[in-house]
Amino acid sequence: MDTMSQILKLLEKTDSIEINEFRMDVDELELTIMPTLQNFVQKVVEKQVEAKKEFESQIEFKYPVKDYAGKVNEVKLGGKNRKTVKLGGQTSLYRFEEPQPNAPTVTFDVFDIPMNGLPRPIKENFEDVMHSPGEWAEKAVKEFGADMITLHLIGTDPKVKDKSLKDAAKDLEEVLQAVKVPLVIGGSGNPKKDPLVLEMAAEVADGERCLLASANLDLDYQKIAQAAVKHDHAVLSWAISDVNMQKVLNKALMKEGLTANDIVMDPTTCALGYGIEFSIDVMTRTRLSALKGEEILQMPMSSGTTNAWGSREAWMKKDEWGPTKYRGPIWEVVTGITMMLCGVDIFMMLHPLSVKTLKEIGTTLTYEYKSKESQDISDWINKF
Repeated sequence: MDTMSQILKLLEKTDSIEINEFRMDVDELELTIMPTLQNFVQKVVEKQVEAKKEFESQIEFKYPVKDYAGKVNEVKLGGKNRKTVKLGGQTSLYRFEEPQPNAPTVTFDVFDIPMNGLPRPIKENFEDVMHSPGEWAEKAVKEFGADMITLHLIGTDPKVKDKSLKDAAKDLEEVLQAVKVPLVIGGSGNPKKDPLVLEMAAEVADGERCLLASANLDLDYQKIAQAAVKHDHAVLSWAISDVNMQKVLNKALMKEGLTANDIVMDPTTCALGYGIEFSIDVMTRTRLSALKGEEILQMPMSSGTTNAWGSREAWMKKDEWGPTKYRGPIWEVVTGITMMLCGVDIFMMLHPLSVKTLKEIGTTLTYEYKSKESQDISDWINKF
């Protein structure tokens, strides 16, 4: 009896083989599986499949699905002369409990002035259009597939360029003419000038159903809310990682005439490695409170995912951390995915690769994947 026959004889009643302290030094290796050995492997696979079926029949897995009393309201953006996007509408926290009715939306950040301080991986994609917010927005839509644009009117800040309302209106009009996707319109962050800028923006974009960003308790939010009501816009309600502050602000905005279908909440996004756990806590509690019936929190949520680029790990040149070309987008995507799993509906982002990746993930998570059957691969060895 030759050596192989002896081995096969020994393996007749064997289910598995474990080889200890095995070493092989070769230049080239050609592996040929004999028909007898192939049949043996196939039998092992079949036994494993039977064992798996027996195990599954004994322990039936049930998704931890919960019934919630509340529902997140839908907020519609766009319309009139542009594409429409809907946010919110969820009746559950997790996608396996109930498919999300509206896929998460990603919006590209665009600025009214050249942003030479942006990290190089971002700047190299837009250097040729930074002189024009309209061309910048157009490139984001035509080349990178943006579903929405967020225009930041940074230049209106008295400490930056102190652009007049008239100049800011021209920048906004340029973007409105350049693209037909919904807009988020942001100020500079200056608490005195932002209400004036957003009031002007509401009038210029009358009826285009934009998202005015943002209103908070430290500025004249009444002016922003009243302008939104008058010209049919939604408002971004920004609270700094505080659920109670979010409730107070939402109530205040609704007193000015806004409804739950006109408000998107921004509970603040802390980047990966820079306090993201605080955002996870606040956003998850906010969404669960809404689903449990707290009406004042039943609005879609937004994430300033761009904050990921504030982490030095995203852009600092350091060989042992890997190339910034990939590290920055990965940092932004991981921050976005984390927020998505907490229930966020709309993501403000910067890098084209990050936007593309997060859009694909968001669309995938919206599928009704529970109804799909797993592929049968038990006969893989015969195909081999």
